[in-house]
Amino acid sequence: MGTIEGTRLVRTWRNAALGRAHPAARIFVVVMFVAFAAPFVPLVVASFSFRWHWPDLAPTQWLWDVRGTTPFPVGWDYLFSPASQLGAAFANTVAIGVVVAIVALIVGVPAAHVLARYDFRGKGLAEFFLLLPIIVPQISIGIGMLLLFMRLGLFRTYPGIVLAHLVPALPYAVRILTAVFQNLDPGYEEAARTLGANRLARLRHVTLPLIARGMATAGLFAFLISSNIFLLTFLMSGGRIATLPTMLFSHIESGGPLDATTAGLVLIVSLPGLFFLLIADRASELSLTVKPPPDGRRMESSP
Repeated sequence: MGTIEGTRLVRTWRNAALGRAHPAARIFVVVMFVAFAAPFVPLVVASFSFRWHWPDLAPTQWLWDVRGTTPFPVGWDYLFSPASQLGAAFANTVAIGVVVAIVALIVGVPAAHVLARYDFRGKGLAEFFLLLPIIVPQISIGIGMLLLFMRLGLFRTYPGIVLAHLVPALPYAVRILTAVFQNLDPGYEEAARTLGANRLARLRHVTLPLIARGMATAGLFAFLISSNIFLLTFLMSGGRIATLPTMLFSHIESGGPLDATTAGLVLIVSLPGLFFLLIADRASELSLTVKPPPDGRRMESSP
């Protein structure tokens, strides 16, 4: 059999095994992609514009047309200059988000294990209080934490900001990990115990590998929530510790028209979460994205 015929057979087998997408499904995917990507198009255009007023459909003057003629840098030139302090805000956002994700996993894994595997008095009340940070407005939580942290010496400190970010991030991590433990067959751990593995060995070689995908998802959610929090960061830092959300708010609080600097900053704010998702997917090979099954079976939902 020739190479070309073999390639055709493989493609035919894969198409038959995975199933061809219905035209309506393809249209739906395209529409969803456009719906998610469309808001970023005017931001990209605005980030390279110098003068763009309504009702003009395109900028009447671009940044490169006036570069070197303005007395101060604008747009991307300003964002990447030392005057913007973008590097410090970006580093703070990523560092705080990573610490929040790690602490959320350290606390969330044992908490989720207890909630999923054991029944105890007050379990429903504990789950209710765990959901309170999601239900109660952040301003209410922030004011209470501000009064407490000022007395504890955590005001305007990085540990204080991390603890504040854990309040909305930890419930999501625990809920995700609880569902993971509920879908995990305890028979694997029992089999390891009967084979002589102690508790630490079972945790290291059995439990953690089996819940690795759930941990990656929980950590990702914790990081994304932390990297997008403005109100708690502003209250706990007193405006002294800058992150990307607080920096963005300082540019839009005046209510003026969207300029190139603000548009570029909006695009930069979305980068940490995207980079974290790609790194987690590539480095750990946890298959956070949907992939075809290797054995040719039709794709089904997996936990």
